[in-house]
Amino acid sequence: MRLTDLERRFINQYQGGFPVLEQPFRLVAADLGCSENALLDSIRHLLDTGMLSRFGPLYDAVELGGAMTLAAMSVPEEQFERVTALVNDFPEVAHNYRREHALNMWFVLATDSFESIETTLKKIEQATGLKVYNFPKQEEFYVGLWLDLDADDKVTTVPVPAAIAATTGSAAAAGVNAVDDLDRKIINASQAGLSLVDCPYGVIAEDAGCTSQEVKQRLQNMLSNGIIRRIGAVPNHYSLGLQANGMTVWDVPDDQARELGEQIGRLDFVSHCYLRPRHLPVWRYNLFAMVHGHTRDEVYAKAETIAAMLGNNCNAHETLFSTAVLKKTGMRLAA
Repeated sequence: MRLTDLERRFINQYQGGFPVLEQPFRLVAADLGCSENALLDSIRHLLDTGMLSRFGPLYDAVELGGAMTLAAMSVPEEQFERVTALVNDFPEVAHNYRREHALNMWFVLATDSFESIETTLKKIEQATGLKVYNFPKQEEFYVGLWLDLDADDKVTTVPVPAAIAATTGSAAAAGVNAVDDLDRKIINASQAGLSLVDCPYGVIAEDAGCTSQEVKQRLQNMLSNGIIRRIGAVPNHYSLGLQANGMTVWDVPDDQARELGEQIGRLDFVSHCYLRPRHLPVWRYNLFAMVHGHTRDEVYAKAETIAAMLGNNCNAHETLFSTAVLKKTGMRLAA
């Protein structure tokens, strides 16, 4: 599907940095040279057609005192449909992907505590009768999937613009942030996305039982301390053409993993890069880097760039392509 010029420019410019003002769409419309109604119609169309996964704040569960982890299972083919339904039924499961590997189901859990992660993983094992391998984040080197569309709607991954990155606090520096009851009400009212109305923060205020000014101030505070990674459009990279989604995994010496992870995280085409534990003998890899492309060959070429950079420090690597999105709701805090 061809995007309009307005839709394309909105996606390119507002994956973050959406203003926290009383009438934000009016300001964005003026910036894009259109009417407010035309902008709202365009965003609505992008959401309805699946070009955007959502539109609003992106919250960081760990910064809220919660926990997230990546987990994997080896699911027999004849049980895959049944196990998918069981796993997806857990509200803690935010994303679930089928990948080409012996460990063929990979899902992300988001809970209110690290204890809840362990409890939920045990419940999934009990429900499915299968072993679950836990891959908690030991260190984060880079997170920032920002897409750029050219005039022909060809999409590429680019680094998050410096002006956007500068508006969000460093998660590593901030640590866990205290939130009160009103913060949680605001989060619950906005985590599914912003309303496409003239004053979206007023809608949140009505749900949270406070003033619009309080909502705006607290959202700004959460942006500053890293609770909110950014506010804006979340493009669906599959729908926009990046259908080759490769989780590249690397076996590197443990004593050099952090230095090498920082190098990988600085590559323009890497959207996520983490240090995670091994699970020998089933899983030998400790560095994870997400790479997206239009084709598998494109992803393989990017993986070879990483391999060349690592040189003799790379003992082994694989690229696990996702073949199906089994669930993708994003993080949801309990009310």
